[in-house]
Amino acid sequence: MDTIISAYKYVDEELASPITKDWFLASSIWRVLGIILVYNIFARKLGPYLMRNREPYDLKNIIQLYNISQVFASAYLVYQGYFFFFVNEYNFSCQGVDDSDSEKSLWIARNVYIYYMLKYIELLDTVFFILRKSFRQVSPLHLHHHSLMPIVSWIAVRYVPGGQCVIIGFINSFVHIIMYGYYFVAGLGPQYKKYLWWKKYVTVLQLIQFTLVGVHSVVSMFFPCSYPVIFKLLTIVYACIFMNMFGQFYYNSYVKRKPETANGSKRK
Repeated sequence: MDTIISAYKYVDEELASPITKDWFLASSIWRVLGIILVYNIFARKLGPYLMRNREPYDLKNIIQLYNISQVFASAYLVYQGYFFFFVNEYNFSCQGVDDSDSEKSLWIARNVYIYYMLKYIELLDTVFFILRKSFRQVSPLHLHHHSLMPIVSWIAVRYVPGGQCVIIGFINSFVHIIMYGYYFVAGLGPQYKKYLWWKKYVTVLQLIQFTLVGVHSVVSMFFPCSYPVIFKLLTIVYACIFMNMFGQFYYNSYVKRKPETANGSKRK
């Protein structure tokens, strides 16, 4: 038991980044897991139960404000990422983490932390679905994705707030500009539906995202640097999990499902 406790303290304290280990919601995985537990209870049971005899809430204006805020927040992170990758000296083969208290390290860590905080704000996606009684949209893929992302992002903030992991947030933030931009246009009303022909390409973009992240991590295995190998392996696993989930969603939604004819019957 003493060995287990010592090992836990070593991983939890000694390996943690000295820059971010005491920041809000970065100091303990148990708080993160607690939030995810409450989120799942609400999404799976409590929310639908509370809404069973209620009319759907009209949240159009709130959701539109939320969507455009997500677009701007993601655009800000892409802007910051541009300077990190193309203005500073970044090694795309393998970039280590700088744990010093330099201004550059703090700047990178702050942006990784902002990305991490956005993963909690994005849980509102589910809250909005439930309050509008759009229960169908609270799919297993949706819940798995929103449950895993805060945990994955916590690992980055806690242990590697910079270096190679930044490329994940950079690509993901770019995808979120497109995704929440789509949601914003969709929320403008049915008269804008004709402009939403690119819905399935949002999923394609997400699949490209996970492919790029996974391939980059595989390639980086052949270029040693101070970025821990364990996090490269975790990124590869993470990419494979989401490629599988989003790939199944794309297949079921756009390949397996047969298009409907004008009179509503499915083509054979």
